[in-house]
Amino acid sequence: MQKLSLPIWTIAAPILAWIAYFGLSLNFGDYYKFILGAGLIGSVLAAVHHAETVAHRVGEPFGTLILALAITIIEVALIVSIMLSGGPETAVLARDTVFAAVMIILTGITGICLFVGGIKFREQTFRLKGVSAALITLTAILVLTLVLPNYTTSEAGPSYSNVQLGFVAVISLVLYGTFVLVQTFRHRDYFLPKETDGNEEVHADPPSKQTAIVSMVILLLCLAIVVILAKSLAKDIEIAVLNAGAPESLVGVIIAAVVLLPEGMAAYRAARKNRLQTSLNLALGSALASIGLTIPAVAAVSMITGLTITLGIDTKSTVLLLLSLFTVTLSLANGKTNILQGIVLLVIFAVYLFTIIAP
Repeated sequence: MQKLSLPIWTIAAPILAWIAYFGLSLNFGDYYKFILGAGLIGSVLAAVHHAETVAHRVGEPFGTLILALAITIIEVALIVSIMLSGGPETAVLARDTVFAAVMIILTGITGICLFVGGIKFREQTFRLKGVSAALITLTAILVLTLVLPNYTTSEAGPSYSNVQLGFVAVISLVLYGTFVLVQTFRHRDYFLPKETDGNEEVHADPPSKQTAIVSMVILLLCLAIVVILAKSLAKDIEIAVLNAGAPESLVGVIIAAVVLLPEGMAAYRAARKNRLQTSLNLALGSALASIGLTIPAVAAVSMITGLTITLGIDTKSTVLLLLSLFTVTLSLANGKTNILQGIVLLVIFAVYLFTIIAP
């Protein structure tokens, strides 16, 4: 029988976090929130480890695709559950969450990966064809779902009519499904890392099948408890934000950042190991999965329940989104990156956060 090569803490962390969550019903008081926060952080760290284990076993790009899909499916479940319980007040929830996730991924996660990689290795390389395919698909979906609703006339305001919403939902699924087909079968080589002879991570023996299966199960447990704890702590985060005098929209950004932590840390660690292709697969794949699956899901909920959803972002957000897409496209235009591209993207991310606090 094969031995599981998994650190004990990566198994214990999500189990303890689930126990802490079920302990909420015992009303231990406000200080119990710190225990929940510790469980959240521990689960994020464990998720990163198990995601890397699974990715190493199945290889690229399937490993990064599994992590992106797992997190996005749980994120969609979170949004849909809040929509169903929150009523009309949640009309902008999907838009705000998706926009925050995309900005965090495009400028925050990608920026820190390029910055860290540039500091440690001066210059990093990746396969241009795979990144270009992701950016082309991402640009189309983002403009069709978050920008175009501001300019249609069938419905008043930045919303689609039911017919338009259904059409855009189908288009989003078609675009994302085609990208996954290209990534995993038709042109899989576009997304494979350029192996480096001196990179021990590339040439290390993969974990056993049994270890990978256990890691996959624990990964799902980690991701689920991360989202559940984020939802449980959302009210406390909202109170803290409002007490600090910051806009309520900052709450959505914080929650999106917490949900994206496992992917962000996995991408960061890959960049530090000179595996920029893996980082970009994670970042861009996550952005595509987030919007390509979330919009169809909330569209279906909207049409079934009759709830109106607002998709169009305001002018300020449109400018920042287009600037981010333009800058990322130029930064990843020649297959090589350095510290400058990372700093520019991080500056845009800082501007995004600053304009939320001081609009």
